[in-house]
Amino acid sequence: MGPWSEERQYQRAQAIARVLEQPDLDDDMRRIWENHLRGLSRSEAQYNARVRQIYTEMRNRHTRSWMT
Repeated sequence: MGPWSEERQYQRAQAIARVLEQPDLDDDMRRIWENHLRGLSRSEAQYNARVRQIYTEMRNRHTRSWMT
């Protein structure tokens, strides 16, 4: 994950839209990609909050596995 980039989020949305345009896409895969599209960050604050959450969860998992 890099720094926030509106252009990068737009590129991600375009890539997902191309996947969703496939007529033979399985219904389950379509739902997964639609969720990914809805989940893209719309602002730098939202993006940074997600990055913080991901790294906090990774750190907590690492700490728990180290302690056992």
